[in-house]
Amino acid sequence: MAEAITRLYANDVIEAASAGSRPSGRINPLAIEAMAELGYDLNRHRSKSLDDMRGREFDFVITMGCGDECPFLPARHHVEWNIPDPKGGSLATFRQTRDLIEKNVRILIERVRADHANSQSHST
Repeated sequence: MAEAITRLYANDVIEAASAGSRPSGRINPLAIEAMAELGYDLNRHRSKSLDDMRGREFDFVITMGCGDECPFLPARHHVEWNIPDPKGGSLATFRQTRDLIEKNVRILIERVRADHANSQSHST
């Protein structure tokens, strides 16, 4: 959901990618339903492993409560949001998780846009 929410609101400044420490291989139908409520079709995404991210360079790596299970991915900034996995929960649980992710993504977007604006003003 984090990748989708970032694409919804910040595709102009953030290239989002998401992966899990133990992906199931499919997108949870409740996540699809929760994102559909925001007008986003999560069916076009696929379940990815953190191994799919190896060898890439990131400005931000954001983890959500995976603790020691998260292997290190090199990035300029590491952020922990500590948002619980809604897996096994109800649609209401997925909505709560979606809304927490959305709140944090909006804060990240502001930070990235401010950093981008600052770097543009320093380069002219």
